Amino acid sequence: MTFFSEVNHIKYEGPDSDNPLAFRWYNANEVVEGKSMREHFRFSVVYWHTFRGNGVDPFGAATMVRPWEDGTDSVENAIRRVHVAFEFIEKLGAPYFAFHDRDISPEGATLQESNRNLDRIIDVIEQEMQRTGVKLLWGTSNLFSHPRYMHGAATSPDAEVFAFAASQVKKCLEVTMRLGGENFVFWGGREGYQNLWNTDLKRELDHLAKFFHLAVDYAKQIGFTGQFLIEPKPKEPTKHQYDSDVAACINFLRGYDLTEHFKLNIETNHATLAGHTMMHELEYAAIQGMLGSIDANRGDTLLGWDTDQFPTDLYLTTEIMLTLLKHGGLAPGGVNFDAKVRRESIDPIDLFYAHIGGMDAFARGLKIAAAIRADGGLNKLIDARYSSWNDELGKAIENGEHDFATLEKLMLERGGVSKSFSGRQEMLENFINRFI
Repeated sequence: MTFFSEVNHIKYEGPDSDNPLAFRWYNANEVVEGKSMREHFRFSVVYWHTFRGNGVDPFGAATMVRPWEDGTDSVENAIRRVHVAFEFIEKLGAPYFAFHDRDISPEGATLQESNRNLDRIIDVIEQEMQRTGVKLLWGTSNLFSHPRYMHGAATSPDAEVFAFAASQVKKCLEVTMRLGGENFVFWGGREGYQNLWNTDLKRELDHLAKFFHLAVDYAKQIGFTGQFLIEPKPKEPTKHQYDSDVAACINFLRGYDLTEHFKLNIETNHATLAGHTMMHELEYAAIQGMLGSIDANRGDTLLGWDTDQFPTDLYLTTEIMLTLLKHGGLAPGGVNFDAKVRRESIDPIDLFYAHIGGMDAFARGLKIAAAIRADGGLNKLIDARYSSWNDELGKAIENGEHDFATLEKLMLERGGVSKSFSGRQEMLENFINRFI
């Protein structure tokens, strides 16, 4: 049985196409800067928003009645959902998918029942992966939805909750490895605090680090060689999450001797909530050698929560791709559509329109970024701005040939700074506009 019978495989038809079920810019085999678009993006469809999302929000009930749902959280319904997911991903032409354990399989009354349910679903997913060739970008454990995690999972004040979360991650690591998952993500949805009056901050951070070290140890034990990723987010649902932004995550990983084992999965909407741009978060992670993967979406600057909209802003996708090209790409990470259709977009076909638009926006961003790089003007502007660091004084400072005393002596002799340089910001913005 098919659930998208009105949709054939989505094909590239070029910029002149007016077919809403065709790619205008994403041509998987087109080579840009030595790699195909398929290799640049490694697009991934998420299980939770795409196949489990129903339009519910904090102010209203579900709006989407999916024809594949029977109103239950049964294993049988979960199995049917797997077939729906792989029909969609195969027709879209995305090479990867990603999941939380509780997205794909219903939680049981006990840990044993939950694991049995998960095993049954994994059997079906494995068959569909073999049939379609779709691969697993990453798996992750949902350690935030169940009431047991109301105070956190790895940072819970209850040691039993820590132990349960460890058991859940153990199982999810095993199934991720079985499916050939290339990464494993930790999103600390409730690893934070609401009130410092009742929080032992140091102890919770120590426990979080202990949890990650246990995960590393178990991965080595079973032979899982995928990349571990942490996903920064500053708030929501907690007032403050310990993985609040890229800089905080890197500081934490360094402080607990974990940088060898982890990189970051960076989401646009989370960057916005942290008060940063996506370009900032990507650049900061990349220069620290910690850029692993991205969640592709966007927020609404007029709203203060995680709206997870599909990325259609060409300035955003250009900035992302300019940074990724500069730093060599994402593999084994990818561009993961952690995005959902709007609550009012109630038809299943809207899922195709949304993903096609996101993939086209990234393809245009890639081509624009490559054109900017080929032109060379942007690098010339940056080189000119920092040109004094290539002169005698700049080189001497960078080479460690000066201290405060010698620099003071030099400036006393010179009497001050000889000239100032314009940032040329308006000209630079105009320059970027020429390509977009």
